[in-house]
Amino acid sequence: MVKFSANLGFLFLEAASIVEQYQLAKQYGFKAVEHPFPAKHIDHQKLLQVKKDLNLEVTLVNIDTDPDAKFGCASFPNQQEAFKRNFHNTLDFMKLFGCKKIHLMSGKLDSPPTKEYHEMFVSNLKYAAGFLEKENLIGVIECINHYSVPGYYLNSYSYAVDTIKAVGSNNIKLMIDLFHMQLIQGNIVNSLKDYQSHIGHIQVAQAPNRNEPNSQGELNYKFILQELEQLGYDDFIGCEYKPMTTTTDGLKWITDFGYEL
Repeated sequence: MVKFSANLGFLFLEAASIVEQYQLAKQYGFKAVEHPFPAKHIDHQKLLQVKKDLNLEVTLVNIDTDPDAKFGCASFPNQQEAFKRNFHNTLDFMKLFGCKKIHLMSGKLDSPPTKEYHEMFVSNLKYAAGFLEKENLIGVIECINHYSVPGYYLNSYSYAVDTIKAVGSNNIKLMIDLFHMQLIQGNIVNSLKDYQSHIGHIQVAQAPNRNEPNSQGELNYKFILQELEQLGYDDFIGCEYKPMTTTTDGLKWITDFGYEL
């Protein structure tokens, strides 16, 4: 059965606060949300109580980041301590909120990477994996296309899989945002089959404009979602798209495709 979670970095941005975003997600039928970042200015205890009252699941959170590295620093040589600090801040959030997955962001580079970036990326992922294994949690890495984030370190799926193999932990997986996959390499269904054993999370948005899955674009999501079911993917699918008008108006695609929240 296909089930969807609301990515609160993109949906319900009409709300005045993250608390209201949680409330709106529940009001409009979502049983789960993806939390953008464990921002320090948020009253986590208050938000946790809201989560419990609403009976919402938090499926994914992005690793905490520093102001000068908003796309993470997992691949950056000489920033290992920053990575560890941000990882542990996020791990505390995960344990508090019962969140099972953390997006370990590799970072945006201003110049081509050297081999030291690969070595640091693998080292940091191994470090994170040690803690994730103890807590039965999953770390996911995501390829991001160069049109959206020029210079993002992790932009190749074959390299991502090679990195996961180098880390050697079942607790480090691949997050596939089908919007990014289309802009990086296309061949969606065959690629999902190729990477099936490494997939830890799926996100959706139409390409190339990142709007609702039923908006005009390159991807036939009705077909793709059916194929995902055939592959046996039964975890939450993150809705990480930019609503063309309002979030609530855009949610009609779910029932149009024959699903429900």
